[in-house]
Amino acid sequence: MLRVLIILVLSLHPLTAFARCEGTDLIAAMPKAERDALESQAAAMPHSEGLLWQATRGDTRITLFGTYHFPHDETLRHLENLKPMIQTAGAVYLEVSNDDQSAMERALAEDPSLMFITEGKTLPDLLEEDEWQRFSDEMRARTIPPFFAAKFKPVWAAMMLGIGPCEARNGAMGGAGIDKLIGDHAASLGTPSRSLEDFRTLLEMLDSFPMDEQLDMIRLFFAWPGNPDDMAYTLRQRYLNQEIALIWSYSRAVSVTFGGDTAQEDFERFERLLLTDRNTGWIDVLLNAPEDVLFAAVGAAHLPGENGVLHLLENEGFTIERLPF
Repeated sequence: MLRVLIILVLSLHPLTAFARCEGTDLIAAMPKAERDALESQAAAMPHSEGLLWQATRGDTRITLFGTYHFPHDETLRHLENLKPMIQTAGAVYLEVSNDDQSAMERALAEDPSLMFITEGKTLPDLLEEDEWQRFSDEMRARTIPPFFAAKFKPVWAAMMLGIGPCEARNGAMGGAGIDKLIGDHAASLGTPSRSLEDFRTLLEMLDSFPMDEQLDMIRLFFAWPGNPDDMAYTLRQRYLNQEIALIWSYSRAVSVTFGGDTAQEDFERFERLLLTDRNTGWIDVLLNAPEDVLFAAVGAAHLPGENGVLHLLENEGFTIERLPF
């Protein structure tokens, strides 16, 4: 779930950075019986694999691409393959358009309280001493000074932990990923990207979690015994293999196993807030677009499943076709 959170609020970096970040595939390393069960669970989800899809209903055609918000070895090749579809689209949609992404960055700069604790207790006070020391070490590993990280709201601190240390050391908080590159290309063609949602709604949703729940997001990271660089490697490689439902099933398994007594219901709540509710809102935007030919790029986790964007479009009478990619 921590990785899901960091994917939702984009922190992007130079295109060559992750090429140097290797690791162990944690799914491949699972005991065979557990891995087989996880793969079976993922395979049962609608549209479980694939990055590029087409939804057609009458004259309306929507091309959907599932993004990995961080750059990777295949980012530029992916962009080149998408360019013809972007060029023929009457409108291009991103979760947050390039213009609105810039507006969000300005809002965060102008109002530090959106991201930081500006009064009252900060993380050294809110965490136990051993938790604060571990958090400080993890922030140093990500090139973030503890005195600076101390003022993060816990939900933002958890998102920082969701970035692998290798990713962070190689520039995970600057540059441009494929979402922005798609928006840049669309703008160069005279069709600037549009937002599927208001970034203020997303920020308010993140800020709505009670403080104790936000602190538990940090503690979930501490409870998980794995290596965050291995987690980053696993998710990146499985994404490149287009095994999107498997990524989500694995994230669920980790969260439920290490998230405490309420982990199952906590995960379901996060899933509803961070995926399901947003997917439903995005469908309304796409169905009300005045153009017939659309291109939409959203985080890949939003595509598969009963409440995924693809199945929701199917429920609206669209024919869904996976495209080669």
